[in-house]
Amino acid sequence: MAADRSSDGSGPLRRAGRAIGRALRAPFSWTGRGIRKATHAHGAGESGLGKLIELHAVNGAGDVMITVALASTVFFSVPTDEARGRVALYLAVTMAPFTLLAPVIGPLLDRLPHGRRAAMAGAMCARAVLALTMSGAVATGGLELYPAALGVLVCSKAYGVVRSAVVPRLLPPRFSLVKANSRVTLAGLLATGVAAPIGAGLQTVGSAWPLYGACAIFIGGTVLAFTLPGKVDSAKGERRARLVPRGGEVRPPAEPGSTRSDLWTTRWGKGKKGRPGLRSVGPAVLHGLQANAAHRALSGFLIFFLAFLLREHPLGGQSAAVSLGIVGVAAGAGNAIGTAVGSWLRARGPEVIVATVLGLALGVAVLAAVFFSTVLVAALAAVAGFTQALSKLSLDAMIQRDVPEEVRTSAFARSETLLQVSWVLGGAIGIALPLNGVLGMSVAAGILALGAATSVRGLLGAARRGSPHPRVA
Repeated sequence: MAADRSSDGSGPLRRAGRAIGRALRAPFSWTGRGIRKATHAHGAGESGLGKLIELHAVNGAGDVMITVALASTVFFSVPTDEARGRVALYLAVTMAPFTLLAPVIGPLLDRLPHGRRAAMAGAMCARAVLALTMSGAVATGGLELYPAALGVLVCSKAYGVVRSAVVPRLLPPRFSLVKANSRVTLAGLLATGVAAPIGAGLQTVGSAWPLYGACAIFIGGTVLAFTLPGKVDSAKGERRARLVPRGGEVRPPAEPGSTRSDLWTTRWGKGKKGRPGLRSVGPAVLHGLQANAAHRALSGFLIFFLAFLLREHPLGGQSAAVSLGIVGVAAGAGNAIGTAVGSWLRARGPEVIVATVLGLALGVAVLAAVFFSTVLVAALAAVAGFTQALSKLSLDAMIQRDVPEEVRTSAFARSETLLQVSWVLGGAIGIALPLNGVLGMSVAAGILALGAATSVRGLLGAARRGSPHPRVA
């Protein structure tokens, strides 16, 4: 009789339990399969690019959790005047030392060509530990919070430098670098968009909870970094970039068999003449980097200036939170659209693209300065996000095309650190500037005008001449 009860009762109960379990797991399974299908499409799974895309999504989610925790402590929890002081202190304690450290990150990572997976895993693990450390100080906003924030920033940028160096080694067949970078960047943006409201929800539970979430995410990223293909750690054929040799014109390496081959191999390799800089990568890349520095400085300026301006003087009678939300959503949407357009454009005419989007951003900034309004401020935020994304992807295309493979990863490292320094300088201007909308938009236009004056003519000239040594079909 017990056997009958087991047969008639336990069996159906087990089946019902399994059915419920499958139903509960189904949304997560479907979501996971959908994500994997998207990240591994078009050969990205076979090349290993899909795993890097997933790793970058994890990186973006963890970083935004820390950003939510810091913003709530440093910015939103105190009056505007005190918040300006706290943010200025944040810049002084974190950004200023980073400005000095940034140029060192690339050369240091050049010495780890066989340990890129370990470097990315180390950057993830270090941020997990630092997030846990910050959780004890975030409620009070004590000074001990800022050294940990500096550590998070350095680890985040170190990861970004290594990631840029890794992408060329994971390109699927018939994939351009601009398309690969757009996929990676878009994954980070989507993950940031998903994680931001989760972090805000955790913030309502307790000020330390977003940091606990970041810790868990970065631990997962540490494990995921070691699943990247072994070729990520291969340094075959690489040399460190020699970017401003002294004395005379600098040209790219000659083709194999040329009588100049040995000379230029020395100049592009580890040679001992001259100081490292950013000129021997070619005029198109140099001017593209100047234009991107203007975009990055504008980004840093707008983040800090508008954060304080809109808190004190909300747009169109809206609340400060709504005003900040409008500008933030506009910037994020513009960045995502720029990334998507970059993937669609592939690598066609990158010099013209960089010059065009710089002119577009400058025109909108001038309009915002002359006719300051809610609509134009939101439009400038959206256009700034769009043009920064598209300009950076075009710079990546020029580096892929014009910089020899032997030094390409090193060139990526140095360009990333220089762009971060530009962001820091722009942010410092945004902190110091009086909270006047017209003045702020005029400064934004001035930053872009300076970038245009130094880069547009050279970019258009390089576009007319064409690349004398295209290296990517």
